[in-house]
Amino acid sequence: MKLLRYASVETKCIGVVQGNDIRRLGNGGMIELMSADEAPQYTGAVDSLADVRILPPLIPGKILAIGRNYAEHARELNNEVPTEPLVFAVMPSAVIGDGDVIEWEADLTAQVDWEGELAVIIGKTARKVSEAEALDYVFGYTIANDVSARDLQTRDKQWVRAKGLDTFCPLGPVVLTRDEIPDPQNLRIATTVDGVEKQNGSTADMIFSVRHLIAYLSRAFTLNPGDMILTGTPSGVGKAMDPPEFLGEGSVVSVEIEGIGKLTNRCRVL
Repeated sequence: MKLLRYASVETKCIGVVQGNDIRRLGNGGMIELMSADEAPQYTGAVDSLADVRILPPLIPGKILAIGRNYAEHARELNNEVPTEPLVFAVMPSAVIGDGDVIEWEADLTAQVDWEGELAVIIGKTARKVSEAEALDYVFGYTIANDVSARDLQTRDKQWVRAKGLDTFCPLGPVVLTRDEIPDPQNLRIATTVDGVEKQNGSTADMIFSVRHLIAYLSRAFTLNPGDMILTGTPSGVGKAMDPPEFLGEGSVVSVEIEGIGKLTNRCRVL
């Protein structure tokens, strides 16, 4: 199923996208749906995609992100290729949806970069799971843009502010359920800025697979329904270009992953 969280006539809903229509569900929010033992319950209402406002697919309880999970991305920034996952956390308050605005204060950062990523949504409680069973704990997948303030990242020596500023975690537009993606290591991922392609890679190039990441993280943290893993970005980020390129006022950045769709956000400098 292709699931969408949206606002229609001042009501927040979730539904199944079918062409240009949304079949509304009565299971509550996305986390309630994934936690329910019963099949999705259709209300009978049908909304048009053209008439609704798309919301973030969910506000995760935890956002666990993986740095330098593509070898070429590590190399383009002159970093060593990691021998185990490099884990950091992103603030849930950074989450916005498709069509929302990425914004930042000019006197806080001047080097805002893009990072298109596959996001994995955990569907049931996972603790110390094996790689063999790891995908059984996935509810579905969505698109993320792990927006990064490179100057803060360099100055702070850690990534809390650089990756966690408000609006710096666009997600969406939809959640594609696990059954629709039997192999998450075989997806094309691309990022454009103002219509110009910047990243074009494949999840096949991840150093640490989705299976490995779930098993690895679940040894350290209990993963709960609605938690999310950002799996890293391929090469082609702005900081690595010669000269470096960054997002600015009015920039439009889109991340597309085959089968899931396209996440698009405009930028505003305050």
